[in-house]
Amino acid sequence: MKTYFTLLACLLAVTASMAQIENNNTLSVMIDGKEYKTPPRRIMVGNMWWVTANSISPDKSLRIWLGGYLNPDTIDEGTYLVVDADRPDTKENQRKAEELGKYKGLAAIKYVEETKTPRMEYHVGKSQNGTETIVVKKGADGSLQATFSGTLAGSYWKEKAGATVFGGVGRLMNKMEDKIITKASGYNSDIDPEGNGYRKQDKTDQIVLTNGVFMLKMK
Repeated sequence: MKTYFTLLACLLAVTASMAQIENNNTLSVMIDGKEYKTPPRRIMVGNMWWVTANSISPDKSLRIWLGGYLNPDTIDEGTYLVVDADRPDTKENQRKAEELGKYKGLAAIKYVEETKTPRMEYHVGKSQNGTETIVVKKGADGSLQATFSGTLAGSYWKEKAGATVFGGVGRLMNKMEDKIITKASGYNSDIDPEGNGYRKQDKTDQIVLTNGVFMLKMK
């Protein structure tokens, strides 16, 4: 236990010395009727864009994937069809978007929230195939502005007893380090429970997103 508190003190000292990376982006959305507001980051992965908005205490991560099939290196103005977050870029989804002729590409949404600290239990929401959309516009200064709403398929995850026991202090310290990285950088650090020592519970529900809007500065 003494070792734990010593390591925790070191981590807190590191946190104090790290300033939040400058970020002029904005995001606001009502999640089950409660406002979630935090500066998002954008990441380019292959032909996919991730807009990731993260906070801690409790840890939350809202990620929006945007994939344009006309100009994969950029995001065009227009409407993007929201699809299954687990399997977004399938030929079937691409064909559906192209055949309807009114979409610039595909989008997916995933939300993860810590419900028991330190990262022992999670509530996870994922977009599904349907008719929901994200609308993207470009500002006069070149920024991207998007509006979105939708209903995510909710599931609950609990840390496996074996992961807690055998992981011990090392697993706990890893969680604390991940929280520090998230706070210092603005990017989510290892928040997903799937495949990470957690078990999916039988309980399911829906997570409702309303009045969502984000703005990304492109320079």
